[in-house]
Amino acid sequence: MINQKIVVIGGGESGCGAALLAKQKGYDVFVSDKNAISNKYKKILKKNSIRWEECGHNIDEFKNANEIVKSPGINEKALIIKKLTKLDIKIISEIDFALRFTNSRIIAVTGSNGKTTTTKLIEYIFKKAKYRVKSVGNIGTGFCMQLFKKEYEYYILELSSFQLRDSSFLKPYISIILNITKDHIEEHGSFDNYINSKLRIFQNQDHTNHFVFNSEDAFISKIIDKKKIKSNKYSFSSKNELHRQNHSFFGKLKIQLLTNQNQLTMNINQLALQGKHNIYNSMAASIAAKIMNIENNIIRDSLRDFKNLEHRLEKFIKIYGIDFINDSKATNVNSTWYALESINKPIVWIAGGVDKGNDYEILKDLSKKKVKALICLGKDNMKLKSEFKKHIKVIHECDSMKSAVDMSFKLASFGDAVLLSPACASFDLYNNFEDRGNDFKREVKKA
Repeated sequence: MINQKIVVIGGGESGCGAALLAKQKGYDVFVSDKNAISNKYKKILKKNSIRWEECGHNIDEFKNANEIVKSPGINEKALIIKKLTKLDIKIISEIDFALRFTNSRIIAVTGSNGKTTTTKLIEYIFKKAKYRVKSVGNIGTGFCMQLFKKEYEYYILELSSFQLRDSSFLKPYISIILNITKDHIEEHGSFDNYINSKLRIFQNQDHTNHFVFNSEDAFISKIIDKKKIKSNKYSFSSKNELHRQNHSFFGKLKIQLLTNQNQLTMNINQLALQGKHNIYNSMAASIAAKIMNIENNIIRDSLRDFKNLEHRLEKFIKIYGIDFINDSKATNVNSTWYALESINKPIVWIAGGVDKGNDYEILKDLSKKKVKALICLGKDNMKLKSEFKKHIKVIHECDSMKSAVDMSFKLASFGDAVLLSPACASFDLYNNFEDRGNDFKREVKKA
């Protein structure tokens, strides 16, 4: 029995999971949330006899705590964190707390875009190779929550910049950085802080570990080439960079993976996930599998038959010869760039929502070449219309998904694609990107 008290800040998936794991390990546990805790997690806490409070923090509950476990969604500049820092109480992350209670191997994945797809693809390959493996972290099931429920031999750990920023003891067997684009800058204070949080994924690695990165990403390659990295490096890009060891690349027809002189080649048109960004995701996942000595035929089979996740370039139906594609997860311009780049037919593009200070410049060339019509969906579409009026001839504005879908049927022809890829957050009309994507699919099927 551990005679210590832990207070968990945040009553969501990460916080509730940390509380359950702490209780299971013998800690006295209290959960505190500034906002309301969902009924789902209240029931779980009550069932496990864990005390909690919501809509505010009672500082007296914190004063006799041995440690504080902070959920990743809690800003480090939050008033409660400032108060606890003055009280000199140790604050740790949910990820660091989870790491105390597992010796399983961890494959950690981060990046501004493609994290979840790559995480699930690695899990899929490992499962085909008969590994006891589970994807956890930012992907949905919290790391602590999973450890509370069941232990696995391998964890594919998706990590956000916030989870990495708060973690000090993470030492993955394999770490992967897919890309870095300007995102979450307001929360991190600066782009440099955001980049530095991503780089923490390999900070504790040594010569027994492995680091996989996209050498074609300008931000990553510039930093990696200057840093002294102790782990074994594996790079990937669209070019054969002869100066790099263990470098994998792809051309117009095939991908070629080279890891410790062990080669795998595969035709690009055989990949289940199409588009340049998905080739990167497939390569990163395959390199991780190759490091684990998974057989080439298993990797190839997995890359051929993997089904992408909902709301991520999800081609869910064809009506009158028109492909309808749900890419509601695309909440920034980089994600939408990947979507537009991957489609080789005329596009009716549905976009808009809460603009996070978007710079639409990178979308203009692609939109001019590929987009036949833009449907602006949101409460304030002025910026979106202004940015694209010189590049897209047909622009319409809609205030509901039903009207946007109805308009898309009028504008699209046989052989076209209707793409929902908003490049914006969903909070003006929806609770989250899942709600938005589900509404899109529902309205298309009803039309």
